[in-house]
Amino acid sequence: MAGEKLRFGAFIAPFHPIDENPTLAIHRDMELVEWLDRLGYEEAWIGEHHSAGYELIASPEVFIAAAAERTRHIRLGTGVSSLPYHHPLMLADRINQLDHMTRGRVMFGVGPGALVSDAAMMGIPAAKQRDRMDEALEVLVRLLRGETVSHVSDWFELHEARLQMTPYSRPSVEIAVASQVSPTGARAAGKHGLGLLSLGATSTAGFNALASNWAIAGEQAAEHGHAMDRSAWRLVGPMHIAETREQAMADIRFGLEKWIYYFREIANLPVVPEGPGDPVEAMVSSGMAIIGTPDDAAARIQQLVDESGGFGAFLFMAHNWANWEATKRSYELVARYVAPRFQELNANREASMAWVGANKDNFTGQMRAAVGARIVQHMMEKGADNIRPEIVEMIKGQAAGAEPKS
Repeated sequence: MAGEKLRFGAFIAPFHPIDENPTLAIHRDMELVEWLDRLGYEEAWIGEHHSAGYELIASPEVFIAAAAERTRHIRLGTGVSSLPYHHPLMLADRINQLDHMTRGRVMFGVGPGALVSDAAMMGIPAAKQRDRMDEALEVLVRLLRGETVSHVSDWFELHEARLQMTPYSRPSVEIAVASQVSPTGARAAGKHGLGLLSLGATSTAGFNALASNWAIAGEQAAEHGHAMDRSAWRLVGPMHIAETREQAMADIRFGLEKWIYYFREIANLPVVPEGPGDPVEAMVSSGMAIIGTPDDAAARIQQLVDESGGFGAFLFMAHNWANWEATKRSYELVARYVAPRFQELNANREASMAWVGANKDNFTGQMRAAVGARIVQHMMEKGADNIRPEIVEMIKGQAAGAEPKS
């Protein structure tokens, strides 16, 4: 009997170099979601950013509304909504509307906001972002469950606030909290019994934090009367897959250096390993990036399964390292050759092939005997009543695979 399916999806920040047309870039992000839907991917998460020029989508809700009309099956999440930037009632109302519009395909990913520059433009101190996320999440969970909420804060107020529409998804839309190395996200997920989005899971620090963050979430959940669900745990990491390692390495030279420059010099996020030498080789050798074949991708994902103890979905960080055609090919190869290994899609096919192979001689004998009997029947029906019995036996024997007698 088949077990739990590991789901696959993409985490689309997105990342677009500043030397290309931004309008076309956003449309290509939409094409990617459509492509993922056709390939059978289960999830796509869309980011929210407002500065630094690379991560162009300002409103994941607007993007999701459009994507929902162009797709059939894939679930669509905010990856993530930065809670300190929004009044909780307004954000909850938008997410609840999407829940109805998508008939339950929307997911609500939340975080404090990754780019300090975004917060700075709104006058939000970086030191306050996580506190504000915690405070907003406290009321958002209740609002999205259809409750009436009153709350007075130094940055928002709610007075008997509630959503006009009861939730489409019950008890509410699925909520997941972003987590990287610090325990902030894990604590929040555990406190409210929510899902966990482990960003940078393939980096050294992120990989090492997997088991500890899950333990922290579990401890918090137990304290607040919840139980963490591993199927609601998503791990995120960058990969590019091709038929050979050499082809994959050639593909990523298209855009990887620009991506590295953005993280090191602009976003100042600890994604790319520091130090001398080729940063691409450093990313591969550290396990932070998989640039190789479907076998390489499967091996790394299995490492993550083993280290974490099991999770519900692996999300490929969309990065635009390769050109568009090679990027689409990478996702296709994963869907064809990697996902089936973790979803037991071919288990029954393999068992069926093995069973037929083990009984090949028996089945072949039955087939030949049946063919021989039908030949003799045909001859008899055509009036060949004078056929000698030894001829009949010879025909049957040849149909059964026996050597003809001289």
